[in-house]
Amino acid sequence: MAGSIALVKGGGPGPAADRPRGLLRLLRLFGDVHPGEAGTALLQLLNLFLLLVGYYVLKTVREPLILATGGAEMKSYAAAAQALTLMGFIPLYSWLAARVSRLQLITWLLVFFTACVELFNLGLRFSVPYLGHVFYVWVGIFSLATIAQFWSFANDLYSRRDGERLFPLIAIGATAGSPVGSKVAGLLFAAGVKPAEMLHITTVLLLVHLVLYRVVSQRFARKSEGRHEPEPLAGASGFTLVLRSPYLRLIAVLLVILNIVNSLGEYVVGKLVVGASLAALAKNPGLDTTGFIGSFYGSYFFWGNAVAIALQALLVSRLVKRAGIAGVILALPLVSLSAYTLIGAGVAFGVVRWAKTAENATDYSIMNTGRQMLWLPTRREEKYKAKQALDTFFVRTGDAIAGGLVFVGTTWLTLGVRGFAWGNVALAALWLVMALLVVRENRRLVTGSARGEAS
Repeated sequence: MAGSIALVKGGGPGPAADRPRGLLRLLRLFGDVHPGEAGTALLQLLNLFLLLVGYYVLKTVREPLILATGGAEMKSYAAAAQALTLMGFIPLYSWLAARVSRLQLITWLLVFFTACVELFNLGLRFSVPYLGHVFYVWVGIFSLATIAQFWSFANDLYSRRDGERLFPLIAIGATAGSPVGSKVAGLLFAAGVKPAEMLHITTVLLLVHLVLYRVVSQRFARKSEGRHEPEPLAGASGFTLVLRSPYLRLIAVLLVILNIVNSLGEYVVGKLVVGASLAALAKNPGLDTTGFIGSFYGSYFFWGNAVAIALQALLVSRLVKRAGIAGVILALPLVSLSAYTLIGAGVAFGVVRWAKTAENATDYSIMNTGRQMLWLPTRREEKYKAKQALDTFFVRTGDAIAGGLVFVGTTWLTLGVRGFAWGNVALAALWLVMALLVVRENRRLVTGSARGEAS
């Protein structure tokens, strides 16, 4: 299989890893786990969980920092600033990937980000001007780059068939880590812990995260015939690899449209929440509108994460088994198309809230797993270099385009909530077409790889 290294085919170090047998039976509720795979799959799940906990601590910390430095408007420009920064980051990452081994690449990336966390800690202690602006942009890049790196590693280790079985289980680490990280940060803020001190939590988690990479790599190496690390990834940069491949170009367009639709949807929700708070204030002049909005988003985020965890744990593996890659790639555009059709038709705010919750939960669980599975039939250099380009630059480009569309829609076209919703209906229909093309190209690659193996 192109893109899968020799270490992979068993997916773990041996049957002893699955003792006691009850563990294997338990995991089979959430994924198709074979004997010998449970221990390593759980380590992968734990590693992703710790990364997401660390990220959500940073994400929660960045909100008061951006406001405290007078940068509330920074959110409108953050996506564009991140996209511009990533134009330099992607070639640098590709350059490093061509010169060091896989574990060295992972180590350099995580050491760099860990050092950045501690530098931000020092900056906070010395009240460096505009630090909140820089931190806001940096956190967005950190999250995309480290999560893309994790899934590049997983795609490199597992064969296509093993990845399709085990990725739904491993991805539970992401859906569980997000609410846990947010909750931990919220409790620490409530206890009076300073933002600078909270950054140390992510530093510790990143160090453990790096250790787990090495443990997982060693477990696979013991199972494989070769005990050495794969060679550095020589060749083209991530951007060049994307432009050369019809399959990767389709994925790039898919991700851009996905993030435009999602960002415009969040704008629609935000407009409706503000309108609801003003309506409530008219009825009750003493109402705290900030508390009203905060309470809404607390519940909104909670239920989005809760439904995502349920979908990830109970549905995704079964959907992959029955419908394959098509089931997980087509699900979100179909949900989005339905949600924005309802919003465009003028349904009540309560219906809008749950329609958007369904979209977010599907994105965080089913679509997130599908996005990672798309890389299973690709070549090794594409799994690392091209994946970093797609999961960082092209994702943020979609967000930046959405910001521009909001400006045009509100300033020049005077669109209301329903106007933006119908715009998203059109985009979701285009997205569905692109998803069908991606699925078709994915099947072509899988068939070609299977023929190559047979010959």
